[in-house]
Amino acid sequence: MNLWRKVLTVFFLCITFPLQVKAQEAPWVSAAAAILLEASTGQVLYAKNAHQERPPASTTKIVTAILGLELGRLDGYVKVSKYAASTPGASIDLVPGVVLRLEDLLKGALLSSGNDATVAIAEHLAGSEETFAWLMNRKAVLLGAFRSRFVNPNGLPAEGHYVTAYDLAVITRYALAHPLFSQMVKTRQAEIMASDGPRYLYNTNRLLGSYPGADGVKTGTTNAAGQCLVASATRNGRQLIAVVLRSDDRYEDASNLLDYGFNSFYLEKVREGQRVGTVYVRNGQKQEIGAVASREVAWAVPKDKISQLEKRVILYPRVKAPVQKGQVVGRIVLLYQGKEVSSADLVAEEGVPAERRLIPFWKW
Repeated sequence: MNLWRKVLTVFFLCITFPLQVKAQEAPWVSAAAAILLEASTGQVLYAKNAHQERPPASTTKIVTAILGLELGRLDGYVKVSKYAASTPGASIDLVPGVVLRLEDLLKGALLSSGNDATVAIAEHLAGSEETFAWLMNRKAVLLGAFRSRFVNPNGLPAEGHYVTAYDLAVITRYALAHPLFSQMVKTRQAEIMASDGPRYLYNTNRLLGSYPGADGVKTGTTNAAGQCLVASATRNGRQLIAVVLRSDDRYEDASNLLDYGFNSFYLEKVREGQRVGTVYVRNGQKQEIGAVASREVAWAVPKDKISQLEKRVILYPRVKAPVQKGQVVGRIVLLYQGKEVSSADLVAEEGVPAERRLIPFWKW
């Protein structure tokens, strides 16, 4: 009897006082600078010297790839110059005069970290490395990466060539929204064809295949920069971005940061087009219509502070037909600790014509 009494007591206590999920303590990382970003919201979940200017090594190639995807024709052919073929460091063994598609050069830059491929891309798109670097800096500023500066397209050591961990995360967040970039950086191996024969590429990012959900992005290593890594991983539709610069063990550091983000934070998310309620339609051929989010609404909070996150759905009491698809019918708001952190209009899921009424013949 006493045993059952104890069991029932514990049971009722658990119902009355729900267990709170204890947030995992922020991990220690060996990197000189690091950051963890929530990809859907851009929130910083962890930062260490995140605005410190540091050499980026080959993580530079993320910016090069963005410009290649946005400014060039992917099926266009590029003839490799003697200057590009002689670029030192990691390469995909380009030789002067060989011809490849721009898309294949981008794969060579992102997977095998080919410095020669990046110079060929730069010359093809801008005529020279110097002009291409100007485009890189302009793009970085447009993306909100204000404390980074690029001198070349590959990250080989150069005076005045630097980034911050925060800027790299912001740039990567933008890049991952491009489907082809996202596909390339999670590819572990590929074959590309050049005019002198095929080349086989192997991704330098060892996190792929070893960390659950890993799907990018780019390694970088020089004596000046040390071990660098921009990593991304997706689980249950949620993507995180980790950046570590001058790390003793970039893969362990990045894994610890990603674990911390997935285990210690909860992401409340309403997808674009997701139905969150219904609205009554007056004088319509349908009596109600779905209200859907006009864009994604999301916010991440520590798991032990979920109770401080509130979602409010505000709907019009009724709308009058005809209703147009996409017509505003309400608003959805996320509040954290009483402050609005994310919101969007709610719009009609479909159009509703006005009800057709028959007029008695004696009123004609």
